[in-house]
Amino acid sequence: MEPITVNPLTTAKPMLEIIGIDKFFGRNHILKNCSINVHKGETVVLIGPSGSGKSTLLRCVNLLEPVDGGAIFFGNQEITAAEVVPHRIRQEIGMVFQNYELFSHLSAAENIMLAPMTVLGMSRADAHDIALELLGKVRIPDKADAFPDELSGGQQQRVAIARALAMKPKLMLYDEPTSALDPEMIREVLDVMTDLSAEGMTSVVVTHEMGFAKRAANRIVFMERGEIIENATGRDFFGGDVSERAQRFLDQILH
Repeated sequence: MEPITVNPLTTAKPMLEIIGIDKFFGRNHILKNCSINVHKGETVVLIGPSGSGKSTLLRCVNLLEPVDGGAIFFGNQEITAAEVVPHRIRQEIGMVFQNYELFSHLSAAENIMLAPMTVLGMSRADAHDIALELLGKVRIPDKADAFPDELSGGQQQRVAIARALAMKPKLMLYDEPTSALDPEMIREVLDVMTDLSAEGMTSVVVTHEMGFAKRAANRIVFMERGEIIENATGRDFFGGDVSERAQRFLDQILH
C-alpha cells in the first residue's frame, strides 16, 4: 500500500527540535545524545525494542520528565529552559497514553469538555459543541453520553484522542496508544490516527504497528539502548535502505 499523502511542509524551521538529549534514571543512562527534528505536518514514528527509550523521549518532550543534557525547542522557544511553565507548553502539545486515563464518573463528552472549560475558560455550551464535533471526528458520534465503563477499549482510547484534540494542539504525541487493546480494537484507533495525519496534524508516535507506520509515517526513527540508530523516510526504511540492526528488528516485527 502506498503511504498516505500529507499536507506539504511549508516551513524550513522544524516545529520540534530535540537536540542532544540525555536522560538518566539513577546510574542508568536512558537517553544518549538523542536528536530529532519534526516539521509541521509530519508524522514521525518511533520504533525499537522495549526499553530503548522511546516513551521516555516522548515524556521529555511533554515535560513530564526533566532532561539531564541537551535542549528541546518547540517553535522558537526552548521548552527545557528553567523558566518555562510546563502546563502552558502542554496546552499546545496533546499526549495520548497507553492507558486511556478517562474520569470514570464523567461521560465521554464531559471528559472532552473538562480541559477547555477549566484551562481555557470556555463556556459549557461551547465546550459541549466541540466535544460533539470531536466525537464525530473520532468516529463515535453516538457515544457522547456513555460513561467509560460502557465503552470498549478502542472507544475509550478514541475519547482520549478527542480529549487531547479539544485543546487544539499544534503537536500530538502518542505513547503506544494501542498496546492495551484487543486486536480487533486496534484498527479503529489507528484509522483515526491515520485520518489526523492525512489532515496534516503534526505527530510523534511510539508504536509497534508497522501497518500504521507504512501508511502514515513520513519518517521512521529506530531506537535501541537509548540511542537513535536510524532516521529514515518511510519509503527508505521499508524499502530496506537501513542498517543491518534496524533490518533485523523490522524482520522480527513483520514475521
